[in-house]
Amino acid sequence: MAIRISRTLLDSIVSDAARDEKAERCGLLLGDEQSIIAVHFAANVAPDPCRHFELDPALLLAAYKAAREGGPRVIGHYHSHPSGWALPSATDAACALPDGSLWLLVAGGEAALWRAVEHGPVQGRFQAEPMEICGDVELA
Repeated sequence: MAIRISRTLLDSIVSDAARDEKAERCGLLLGDEQSIIAVHFAANVAPDPCRHFELDPALLLAAYKAAREGGPRVIGHYHSHPSGWALPSATDAACALPDGSLWLLVAGGEAALWRAVEHGPVQGRFQAEPMEICGDVELA
């Protein structure tokens, strides 16, 4: 089954990724097993944001706290590859836990969805996840 995301939300993620031609952009994906319903854009606090990403830990903690209090669940994150492809890199694989979380990668105006798994066919850690792009009304 494909993970659903609204065209508006996906466009805002792709637009955010394009804001910096050198540094990786990132954010948290919120939703459930079937849909990405929101994104929290995050500061990339990595020591070398041109080569890596690290989500702002304060945002991460706040999102998990909000989820515990009944808000939307953190189901993964997105990040950009400013000079690459929307494919997981070896660095992504080295950093990914095989926890089933979603990784939405953005590069060159394109987005692709991946799931971090134990023995994935891509970089040994990821499997492609189908994405269904919907109108905003369809997700309501």
